Amino acid sequence: MAIQLGLAETDEPALGLRHDVERRVGDRRIHARDTHERRSRNRRRTRLRRLIFTSLALALPHTVRHAAFRIPSGPRVSTTIESVSAILPAHAYEGLIREAAAIYRVDSHLIRSIMQAESAFDASAVSRVGAMGLMQLMPDVAEALGVVHPFDPRENIMGGARLLRELLDQHHGNVKLAVASYNAGPTAVAAYGGVPPFRETQGYVKKVTELIAEARRAGDGN
Repeated sequence: MAIQLGLAETDEPALGLRHDVERRVGDRRIHARDTHERRSRNRRRTRLRRLIFTSLALALPHTVRHAAFRIPSGPRVSTTIESVSAILPAHAYEGLIREAAAIYRVDSHLIRSIMQAESAFDASAVSRVGAMGLMQLMPDVAEALGVVHPFDPRENIMGGARLLRELLDQHHGNVKLAVASYNAGPTAVAAYGGVPPFRETQGYVKKVTELIAEARRAGDGN
């Protein structure tokens, strides 16, 4: 069955349709334009209304604040800050160092000494070759260790402690070889069968072992 759609026959004009197609532009304007004086009066009234509404808007928050947001009566607790003490960088990460030491079974003195030798406890440190953060993790090493944010102290320390654990296992607990591998890489240590004869690496191993000895004598950390 076909359905035909069409307009009903009626004498009333359809809404929205222009029936007088011959209407000229001049016929559309029924009233004359406003005079200059009338436009000026309208502008003055508009400015006056704006001033009134602006005044109300500025006054209303003050009234509402005192009427609707009254502080309830009852017991109150107040605190005061009497002093602020700066934490030295060398002690700022003690909690994270001890946590990492416990998780990866690495001497906290070793983690702290590596951190001091690598970055001097500067979480934003970047070396000339691109090593990052407190433990100076290279980008590829950080990725392998699962460190997503190398400048986040916790992630960086956990990544460095995990790396130390792997190096200690690789060298059967030999701290000097683990430290040398941390600096020069395990391939170089394996190639030379010990601490490589690089001036930087030998100085690095000497510095870290001295820092560990000093920390143990002072009884710092675990």
